[in-house]
Formats: sequence, structure tokens, C-alpha cells
Amino acid sequence: MRTATIKRKTKETDIEVTVDLDGTGVAKAATGIGFFDHMLDLLAKHSRIDITVKAVGDLHVDFHHTTEDVGIALGQAVKQALGNMAGITRYASVLMPMDETLTRVVIDVSGRPFLVFKADFPRDKIGEFDTELVREWFQAFAMNAGVTLHVETLYGENSHHIAESCFKGLARSLRAAVAIDPKTAGEVPSTKGQLGG
Repeated sequence: MRTATIKRKTKETDIEVTVDLDGTGVAKAATGIGFFDHMLDLLAKHSRIDITVKAVGDLHVDFHHTTEDVGIALGQAVKQALGNMAGITRYASVLMPMDETLTRVVIDVSGRPFLVFKADFPRDKIGEFDTELVREWFQAFAMNAGVTLHVETLYGENSHHIAESCFKGLARSLRAAVAIDPKTAGEVPSTKGQLGG
């Protein structure tokens, strides 16, 4: 069972995240941030990873701490659920359209965290959600999941569509990359014999 639960509690947030990499895409997201819950819902749906997120944060300050800390916890949960990463496909890429927007997402589940994020948002906010927090979430997730992640919106005009194409692109690439490749017979997909170093 490739599952994990991470609990993270600070003076700013109290978070519990559970993932099942071999799930069916069931999402239970309760962060107190409507738009963010929407992004987590579609991340689960399109990755086929079951994701449960319970987060209580200092939303009276702003949405930054909750968004970032959920990214940290979710990244840690994915990394823990992957174990030694034996048998995974490892690499994946996708071009994700969302109406007028097109985003390219490329992932290497390498154990080496790195993020390249290139997306320009026409507006500062989507509803009450600061668009700059999209990058903050991806940074937190990539660093804690131990993945090399490149996200680039090639073009787009609607901030909601841009954010959604980024999350859906991650979902589809993550789905392919963590899938078990039956041809590898449980081998770690690296000439080093291990991932992450």
C-alpha cells in the first residue's frame, strides 16, 4: 500500500494530510480557502491519487501560511508514500489546455527537489486568493516531495484558467510518473541504483 499520513502543527497552521497513490482520485479538502480546495480537488481527480486535507490556519492574517504548509505536508506525504520508488515510471510530461490557456508540466520523481515555475497572472487575485500563492504552493510541494518540476504557462489570459492548468498539468504528469511500470520488475529507475542522491 503506497499510502502516508503527515501531521504538521505550527503556531500558524494545524494540518493533516493523507494520500493513497493507488487510489481513484477521491478528494476531501477542507482548508477554509474555497479556491484552494477547488485546486486540491482537481489535483486528486486528475492524478487518481486519493487526497485528504484538513487544515486550520491563520486565515485572519492571509492565505499564505495555510497554502504553503499544505504544500509542505502534501509533498512530504507523497514522498513517504513512494518509499524507495522502486518500479515507478519516474518521468512524465504533459501539455494541459484550459480554454485559452496552455501549460506545460514536466516532472522527474528523482528525489532531488527543484522547481522552475513560469506563469504570469493577469490579475493579483482569483476571488480572494492571491495568485502569487500558486507558485508558493508549487515550491513547497516540489521541495518536500523531492521532485524536479518544471511548470510553464505558454499562453493564457484568464488567471483562474492559468492556475487550473498548472494544477491539472501537475496532476496528469504526477499520475504517469508515480505509476508502476510492469517492465521494470521493481527496479529503481536510476543507473545509480537509488534515487535521491
